[in-house]
Amino acid sequence: MLIQVRRTGGFAGIERFAQLDTEGRPDAGEWRALAEKAVAAGQDTPPAGVPDGFNYQITVDGRTVYAADPRLTEEQRLLISRLLAEGA
Repeated sequence: MLIQVRRTGGFAGIERFAQLDTEGRPDAGEWRALAEKAVAAGQDTPPAGVPDGFNYQITVDGRTVYAADPRLTEEQRLLISRLLAEGA
């Protein structure tokens, strides 16, 4: 499973991107479950965010959804923070 996150916005407007291929990883099942929940809660079009907030594009195996601060689900927040830390 290929998981990608693109973060835009924020005060400085700096974009971050990270991706992770879970193939062969011992924790692939955990990543899959988290990614499926994050995508299920996402929107098909970019939602309105808040001034200086972050906007996210989450892509899992070619399916892209959008989310924005401060209305992230717990699964989205966890997936994004883990991926930006580990997949960068």
